[in-house]
Amino acid sequence: MAFKALFLAHAPDADKTKHRSLIDTGVYQLFSVVVKTQEEAIEVCKDFIQNKKIDSILLCPGFTHTDVAEIFKTTGGSVAVSVSRGDGPSGRVSLKARKKEGFIKKNNF
Repeated sequence: MAFKALFLAHAPDADKTKHRSLIDTGVYQLFSVVVKTQEEAIEVCKDFIQNKKIDSILLCPGFTHTDVAEIFKTTGGSVAVSVSRGDGPSGRVSLKARKKEGFIKKNNF
């Protein structure tokens, strides 16, 4: 039996049915899905909890604290939820890059 983790990321042009992958080492399965919206993230989490029996959800830095809380609530506490966050300077670099590429509208922050 493998430890199963789901990595979720946001992209404005994502297609959750197309932009996904699986790395399977035998004892570790890492699923990744890129979603467009928080609603899609919730839907994907529910699907993977029910159908893939995942143990952990890993979220990209684009998820807000509110998004993380909503995802945790969706899990019913049965799945670990973690967020990839950097230090202050790294966060600013990431934010600048995401704005430049259109992930974030400039007036959102």
